Amino acid sequence: MKRITIIGISGKLGQYMTEHALSRGYAVTGVCRPESVDKLARFGKRINVIPGSTSDPEVLRKAMQEADGVLTVLVPWGRDRMATRMAEAVLKYAKPDARLIFSCGWHVRLEDADRYPLKERIMSWIFGRIAKLTQIADIDDQEVAAQLVFGSDRDWTIVRASDLEEGETEGLPVWAANVGDPILASNRTRRTDFALFMVHALTDASLSQKAPAIVSRAAQSARDHRQATLLTTHT
Repeated sequence: MKRITIIGISGKLGQYMTEHALSRGYAVTGVCRPESVDKLARFGKRINVIPGSTSDPEVLRKAMQEADGVLTVLVPWGRDRMATRMAEAVLKYAKPDARLIFSCGWHVRLEDADRYPLKERIMSWIFGRIAKLTQIADIDDQEVAAQLVFGSDRDWTIVRASDLEEGETEGLPVWAANVGDPILASNRTRRTDFALFMVHALTDASLSQKAPAIVSRAAQSARDHRQATLLTTHT
């Protein structure tokens, strides 16, 4: 893994991914809106930035043409199928052997084994309806985009994040195969650690064609899980 492309590089998650990628020696190309390029000034000439829409197929094709890995911030902003168009372009134009990592939230369902508490389902429904009415975002679009990825035979991973918070790193998050696993109960992850897991996934073959749901390794539910595992091991 030498060259990577970050689609949505100017956002908070994108910038954290850039920091982690550069620390690992990757050559980084990023795509962001022209008006957001200045947000990346601190990286200087260490990265190559291609201004343009993150859902424009031609912009993405140009950005990914030499990439060994692609990190995509799969956002559902607006009402123009942004997330779906991003996923379609990445799946179509990334190199055949490229590692494709996508970000989204827990709400995206991989299989029936994903279990969502009633409160979470209600909150997700309310937020989704408000976002649609105000045309801020279309959560359903992110679900459609994820299903496109799930149905692909490419080397993909979709990282499903819990609620995000700012703060110093707490280390690489832990993950479960399905939402609803007790290890995820604390529902919190540092945003920098979400980015760290995204970059980590580029070289973790065990995550290929999986949708890990992550939580901070320092969260109470993760600590409880480790303690329970130790007790089981020694009994």
